[in-house]
Amino acid sequence: MGEQAPAEAKKVKKATKVEAVVKPAAAEEPGAKAVRKATPKKAAAAKKAAPSKKAVPSKKATVAAGSVAAGSADAAATEAPGGKAKARAKKPPKAESRTALVRRARRINRELAEVYPYAHPELDFESPFQLIVATVLSAQTTDLRVNQTTPALFAKYPTPEDLAAANPEEVEEILRPCGFFRAKTKSVMGLSKALVEDFGGEVPGRLEDLVKLPGVGRKTAFVVLGNAFGRPGITVDTHFQRLVRRWKWTEETDPDKIEAAVGALFPKSEWTMLSHHVIFHGRRICHARKPACGACPIAPLCPAYGEGETDPEKAKKLLKYEKGGFPGQRLKPPQAYLDAGGIPAPPLGAG
Repeated sequence: MGEQAPAEAKKVKKATKVEAVVKPAAAEEPGAKAVRKATPKKAAAAKKAAPSKKAVPSKKATVAAGSVAAGSADAAATEAPGGKAKARAKKPPKAESRTALVRRARRINRELAEVYPYAHPELDFESPFQLIVATVLSAQTTDLRVNQTTPALFAKYPTPEDLAAANPEEVEEILRPCGFFRAKTKSVMGLSKALVEDFGGEVPGRLEDLVKLPGVGRKTAFVVLGNAFGRPGITVDTHFQRLVRRWKWTEETDPDKIEAAVGALFPKSEWTMLSHHVIFHGRRICHARKPACGACPIAPLCPAYGEGETDPEKAKKLLKYEKGGFPGQRLKPPQAYLDAGGIPAPPLGAG
């Protein structure tokens, strides 16, 4: 009996130590079963046996995070240095649907119609003959220079018959300010002869007839049809080409393909005034090298916003013609243009 007591005491002491180890673990997680600590070797084996699964965020979480990030980016873009908020263009989505494109294009045209209610052809003319000659002369020069030159030309040669029978050297001298005066003399005299010989001295009112005339392409033909005969046409000049590509109406570069692509976005009845709106905007605000983005009334609809000056005050200094307080291109502009604050162009040699 005396020898058994120490042995039992040792067992009780050992059991107490085991309980001391188990109880703290149980105390940490109330209601949980006591679990023995795994040895380092067993823990490593268990880790190797069970491949770890990476946490994958749900679709909703991903979309929500993307929306927040996009919102933050938009907010940052609209916050100007110094804490002042700036207008930011709303860019169309990369994969803009056909319906969305048509709606945006037509809205741009409506906005431009409000900005330029007085839009018109910027060549002075009083008859279809004067308009077709002036349009041919406008190649590779400004409408202003043509308008300053044609008064003397039409005063001396008022009809196709007169110009067809003119002395080429005298016509060249009159047309010298337009540049390329020799080539242009041949064009307008050849045009006049064709009108006399093939159309009885009258400018035809059909596209297929107009494009047969010397120096007359589709652009010139549509200028004449739309403004002298009231027949819809799209004038694809350099300004028109530049703006419709900036607005992502088309990616085409060929004038005929641009005409077809843009024409499909609008009712035919709007084609002529659409051309005037776009060309007016290109000459006054949306310049080739330094577009005045900060003064642009359609900035929220323009995918190219930011290519030019976005500061409103600096952009205002880039505006031209009546928008900048300067004379226009016509010596005899329409009354609506004058009523809107437009200033007639000076005659050749003045000021």
